Amino acid sequence: MTERDDAAEESAASDPQPRVPGEFDPDRTPARTPPDHDWSVLESNAEYETGWYTGGYDRVEQPNGTTKDYYWADLPPAVVVVALTADAADGEDALVMVDQYRPTIREQCLELPAGIVEDEESYTTAGARELREETGFEAAGVSLIEEFWCSTGVLRHRRGIVFAEGLEPVDRELDDNEFLSVTTVPIDEALGVARREPANDATIEGILLAQADGLL
Repeated sequence: MTERDDAAEESAASDPQPRVPGEFDPDRTPARTPPDHDWSVLESNAEYETGWYTGGYDRVEQPNGTTKDYYWADLPPAVVVVALTADAADGEDALVMVDQYRPTIREQCLELPAGIVEDEESYTTAGARELREETGFEAAGVSLIEEFWCSTGVLRHRRGIVFAEGLEPVDRELDDNEFLSVTTVPIDEALGVARREPANDATIEGILLAQADGLL
């Protein structure tokens, strides 16, 4: 058994029950609380719905007694897939990546496969589905590496990073707004490729976290 196999087993053992991501819950118990001020929410308003996310603001009492409107966008959770396969050219370990145009930033981007977590899915289930649909690879095993809040100054949005291995080719099932090509990048080049412009946070995060866990 390799060091990567050991790390993957350890990661899976630390998350025995797949976690089902949920929507933002204002009544949840925070993981950490402020030491000397409760930041009371005096008013909370959703100003618009897009079908993709909700936008609004919370009017909050600040520590100095003033009030301020903190604007937010509430998005469904997303999953990013670090998928290990063999490079077609030399058979060495490589990561599966997708090359697609991002109209929001008007850039052609090389990224890890990713997508929205659907209702009642765990990060691992959603990751396996997105990998299959976008790239045409079925994973024998998918484990959760990490989950966290994103862009906490403006977003109510959680992201899960998953690791997929034991890939077998299947048919792709692209959505009607997905126009992408699939490629592989050798592991020792992956981080450097991810850092080239136009770089994106999810791909860099996924590679770094997988490396930190000894999966790459």
